[in-house]
Amino acid sequence: MMGAARVKRRFSAVVDGLVEEEEEVMKLAQSAADTAQAGESPTGSGSPTSPSPTHALNGKTLHLQSNANNAQRQSATGESAAVAGGGEGGMIARGICQPTRRSSRRPRQRFVGKDGRCNVTFVNMSERGQRYLSDLFTTCVDIRWRWMLVIFTLSFLLSWLLFGFAFWLIASAHGDLSIRFTPSSSASLGTGEAGSGGESDREAVIEEPCFLQVNSFMAAFLFSLERQTSIGYGFRSVTEECPLAVVVVVLQCIVGCIIDAFIIGAVMAKIAKPKKRNETLVFSNTAVVALRDGKLCMMWRVGNLRKSHLVEAHVRAQLLKPRVTPEGEFLPLGNVDINVGFDTGADRIFLVSPVTIVHEINDESPFFEMDRKVLENDSELEVVVILEGMVEATAMTTQCRSSYVASEILWGHRFEPVLFERNDCYQVDYSFFHRTYEIPNTPSCSAKELAEQKYIRSSPSSFCYENEVALQLVSPDDDPDPNCPSPATRRLSCSHPHHN
Repeated sequence: MMGAARVKRRFSAVVDGLVEEEEEVMKLAQSAADTAQAGESPTGSGSPTSPSPTHALNGKTLHLQSNANNAQRQSATGESAAVAGGGEGGMIARGICQPTRRSSRRPRQRFVGKDGRCNVTFVNMSERGQRYLSDLFTTCVDIRWRWMLVIFTLSFLLSWLLFGFAFWLIASAHGDLSIRFTPSSSASLGTGEAGSGGESDREAVIEEPCFLQVNSFMAAFLFSLERQTSIGYGFRSVTEECPLAVVVVVLQCIVGCIIDAFIIGAVMAKIAKPKKRNETLVFSNTAVVALRDGKLCMMWRVGNLRKSHLVEAHVRAQLLKPRVTPEGEFLPLGNVDINVGFDTGADRIFLVSPVTIVHEINDESPFFEMDRKVLENDSELEVVVILEGMVEATAMTTQCRSSYVASEILWGHRFEPVLFERNDCYQVDYSFFHRTYEIPNTPSCSAKELAEQKYIRSSPSSFCYENEVALQLVSPDDDPDPNCPSPATRRLSCSHPHHN
């Protein structure tokens, strides 16, 4: 048990630590104010100057300054104190703003929000980036759209730049980026006298390049873009002069197909992700506890806002609550399954109209020994409800989640009906989906106590039968036996049977 206590204190250190420090700082600020008021001179035109008190809290030095000329001052808690100066006698009014005292412990945070998001963060994960990159497709499907668009854009731009740079290197190595001239013929112009300034005619002779119309890096980039996207304007192409250029073009075709398949597949999977189907699956804002068929039950409501069905829909529920095991181990989130009809098949629902999910509170239920007061005062209780099924349009499995804390479980209430029969159809009015009404005669005792009372009323004991036989044998004229119980005593003995 000592180990469990240490773990529990460590688990709640974040909640309790800040509150205790605030209370300590508030006490120090109050003591500093009392010291400053005690040191003031009752008469005179001025007040003596005293050094600001200094206190230590958890190894940290806190300076509580007192200044009569400032309009406001900063205390250790971050609150400002009003300082008013003036008057003939130089009297100074000082006050400290005391923050409202909060409770020593806050309610436990939700594990699952009302929108279905789990309030969980992962820290200190080893090789997180490597593990995420090993499953790159799932990572691309799970990330936000803004990052998906960045990956979509960079994957194409980088591939175009990479192969454009390769084409530019090949063209540069082959000499396609510079035009070379070779002399083909020479003729003397004029009379042909020596030194008379004859001019030779040169004809430009160009070798066949590796790429047509690719004479710069920008042209190589445009050729790469046109080649990978199959635009093909018609005047940039590869020739058979350079086999290496042909190999790079073939490689670009393969890489381009892989990028297209990966990016388009990830985008389509992200668009068709069934997570958005949860926006049209709703849970009631509250759960209720009331009698149904003579049994105490916990109920909540689920609805489908679309006309398309949820195939193979079924529900589950769990109770999350911290607990300590008999061995002394503290579990911050101990989970217990809540039976919603798994044995009888009642957990599989036909979700055409809103359905009320019923959990019978019996001896196998975690709420069996909870009465109304205990349930309402349990701030660490959380009921997580889950709806699963296949989307009819895509045949993909979706899961919708929600949760209820103790303040959202209404004891002695029922849901108002939402399904009404009209002339030729049934009508669902979702304005009544979250509404409940109170049942005054709902018992406030636990289901265990209610079952015991029903058992006592329905099953007589052998001890009560023996008393009745003894009373019939007693003559009316005989004095009553002090050991024979009265009718009230018989009822009391029936309520509390004793067997030897």
